[in-house]
Amino acid sequence: MHIKPNQNDGDTLNPNPHPQVNDPEHPGYEVTDVNVSGILVFVGGLAGFVAVFFVVCFFIGRLVNSQIAKDDGPLDKWHQQYAPAKTSDGLTSNPVFEQRSASQIVKTFPGPRLDPDDGNQSSSDLHAREDLLLENYSQVQGMPNSVRIPIDRAIELTAERGLPLAADAKAATTVAKMVGADTPVVTAPLTNGFARSGFEQERIAEREQKLEFAKEASKEEKK
Repeated sequence: MHIKPNQNDGDTLNPNPHPQVNDPEHPGYEVTDVNVSGILVFVGGLAGFVAVFFVVCFFIGRLVNSQIAKDDGPLDKWHQQYAPAKTSDGLTSNPVFEQRSASQIVKTFPGPRLDPDDGNQSSSDLHAREDLLLENYSQVQGMPNSVRIPIDRAIELTAERGLPLAADAKAATTVAKMVGADTPVVTAPLTNGFARSGFEQERIAEREQKLEFAKEASKEEKK
C-alpha cells in the first residue's frame, strides 16, 4: 500500500533544509569578528567571583575558629588534647594516622604503662644516657667537688695508680706463700657480654648523622 507523504513533513524528509547557494546573504562562513570584549568580561567576572568566594570562606573559617577557641578555652597545656590536629605533614596513610592517634591516646593513660615496642625505645634511651655518662665529663648533682670522668680515662688512671688496698689487704700481701701456691692471674674476657640490638644501632647511626650534619652546617656558617 503506497502512502503519499504529507507536505508538512518536508523538513524531516529533506536532510538539507537550509539553502546551499553561496550568495551575499549566505557566504558559507562567519562574516563577523569574535566578541573579545564579551569573553574578557566573562572571564574577569568569573575570576572576581572566585576571589570573593575564597575571601568569604576565609573570614567564615576565622569566625568559626574564634568561636571554637572561645568555647573550648586557650590552647595551653591543659587543653592540648582538644587542640586541632596538625596537617603540615600532608595526607598520610590510614595505618600511620591510626598509629599516631593511638600514641596520643596512650600518653593520657596513667603510669606505669607497658612498652608497645617490647622496650626497644626505652632500652635505647637508657643505653644512650649510660653512654653519655660513661663517655663524657660531668658533675655529680649535689656534690660540687665530685666530677665524673670518662670510663676510658678511669681505666688508664687505675692502671697507672692501681686500686687502693685496705690495711688488712696490705698485711695479707706480706704473708709468705705456701708451697705450690701460684699467684692468680686475671685475664680480661674477650667480650663484656653486652650487645646492642638492631634498633639501638639504627638510632646510634641516626644520631651520628645528625652530629655530622650539624658540624658541617657550623663549618659552612663560619665560612
